[in-house]
Order: sequence, then C-alpha cells, then structure tokens
Amino acid sequence: MTIRLYDYFRSSACYRVRIALNLKGLPYEAIDTSLVDGAQNTPEYKVMNPQGFVPMLEVDGLRITQSLAIIEWLDSYAPEPRFVPTDPVARARQMALALTIACDIHPLNNLRVLKYLGSPLGVEEAARDDWYRHWVIAGFDALEAMADPAMPFFGGDAPGIADICLVPQMFNARRFATPLEAYPNLVRIDAACTALEAFARAHPDAVKA
Repeated sequence: MTIRLYDYFRSSACYRVRIALNLKGLPYEAIDTSLVDGAQNTPEYKVMNPQGFVPMLEVDGLRITQSLAIIEWLDSYAPEPRFVPTDPVARARQMALALTIACDIHPLNNLRVLKYLGSPLGVEEAARDDWYRHWVIAGFDALEAMADPAMPFFGGDAPGIADICLVPQMFNARRFATPLEAYPNLVRIDAACTALEAFARAHPDAVKA
C-alpha cells in the first residue's frame, strides 16, 4: 500500500494529518503542494481535488480530502492509537473541541482569507494581523474553559483529535504574536504534545528542513 499526502509545510490542516500519520506509525510520501506558488489551483490538481485545498490523502487510488475526514478515516484503517473515541459522550466532547479549532478559528484565518482581506478588500497588514489574533483569542477563550486541568491532553491520557488540531493552531498563534498568558491549559497541553516524537517530526520546521 502506498500513502501519498499532498502537503504544504505551513498549512495547519496538513500539519494535523502529518501528526496523525506519525502517531499511527504509517509511512507516507509527501507531495509538496505549495499554496504560495498556487500548486493547489492547477488544472491537474483540481481534477483530483475540485476544492483546490490541501491536504489530500491518496491511498491506492482512493483520494480523501479535508483533514478531519482524513483523520477519522485513519482511525478506521489503523485503529490504534485511536483519535476519535467510540463512546458517544467522549466522542461528542472531542469533536466539539476539534471543531472549535477546525471550524471556528482556522477557516477565518487561513491563507486565502488573509489574501482576500488584503486584495481586493485593501485591509492593511497590521489590521489583518489584528483580525487573525481576534479570532484566535475568541476560540482560545472557549478552549481554555473546556480543558480539563486534571488531564495531560484534551484526549485524556493520550492525544486525540482535539490535540491534533490544537498543536498547529498554537504554532500559528505564536507566529502572529498572539498573547498566550491567559491560556495555561492550552500551553500545557501543547507542550505535552510537542514533546512527543510524532508531533515533533510533523512540525513545519522539521518538514521544511
């Protein structure tokens, strides 16, 4: 079986999938798909993925898009370690945390939105950065209150889908100089995750090197 990940090193969604593949211990071939160069918008790529987004996972001809769908598929393909709990209550909690990041923070701040704010809307870079931090802070306020201070990870004793979503968002929050002093639980969980080899190997700096 060959696993190919259409990847861009700084994409939060790709970062999530790299973490998940590493945690599952699944080797993969990374296909560089530069969002800056527009590789995601070529006709060849859009035939495979009409949205023109990354990541896309290709497994023996099967193509899966959207990072959370990929992560959930990986749970079915390689059940251990599990990212999405089977217990309905635990599953709902994990998905609520993950979706707070993947649906409420990240889409407002991804590259295509920031580019659109700049051109054609003419929003200055400093104001775009303020926009970015505003939505991160709004989401982090909720996540901090939802975190269980007694647990090392959002997923409990081991990282789950919410942790996989949190780490890339924390990386981006720091890139945009978002103050994190109000979020001790998020900082703690992020540190516990990034100390693990699977997370470290997925880091944009490690991938780009």
